[in-house]
Amino acid sequence: MSFTIYPAIDMRGGKCVRLLQGDYDQETVYGDSPFEMATQFASEGASWIHMVDLDGAKDGKRVNDSFVLQAANVLKANIQIGGGIRTEADIAHYLDNGIARVILGSVAVSNHEFAIEMIRKYGEQIAIGLDAKNGYVATEGWLNTSQVKAVELGKRFADAGAETFIFTDIATDGMLSGPNVEAVRQLAQVTGKNVIASGGVSELSDLTRLRAYVNEGVAGAIVGKAIYEGRFSVSEAVSEVTVSC
Repeated sequence: MSFTIYPAIDMRGGKCVRLLQGDYDQETVYGDSPFEMATQFASEGASWIHMVDLDGAKDGKRVNDSFVLQAANVLKANIQIGGGIRTEADIAHYLDNGIARVILGSVAVSNHEFAIEMIRKYGEQIAIGLDAKNGYVATEGWLNTSQVKAVELGKRFADAGAETFIFTDIATDGMLSGPNVEAVRQLAQVTGKNVIASGGVSELSDLTRLRAYVNEGVAGAIVGKAIYEGRFSVSEAVSEVTVSC
């Protein structure tokens, strides 16, 4: 089983940004063009790129989708997209236009039945995004925290056929404090599916730590701020997990 690096492009107002722990008032702009950033990541060897429509997550509708479709149509890298995806029309809009995987986040919490229906219809092209604060799922761009535990929701969707989960520990996101490896492992163990870790990666050794559990279902890592802050490059990250295979 391989371990995949997912360089992240978070989009707000048509720019590449990072939020600190999901706080829209703590934003840093890292680039003026999401497409140019995606092109750079692909040129450095990224086989997948993780894109998030932050405006969409907050507004509940697609906002920055043009950049996502441009990347999918021009680049050889696979694109996965989350943020503002609430309807089957949203899902079809992306999948019909070359997107490899669509992430259901807030809607998976608010409408379990819809999410399960989409999982059964679109299979591996659907990923479930579980963003957690203290183990409980957060929604609407992390503005609200539910009463649902991430592992419980993950098990429910795994039983319905979900194959891929993206787990974000909001406490670590953007903090460069190291990923919550145990929480990622726990979700993989409970679901028996592939889990992509998101949040906290600050150095190459963090990727090695996660990669050590690839046989338990820890299938990859989303990396954002560490790349933008120059702690390591996409090519170095890809090499790190390839060498440690």
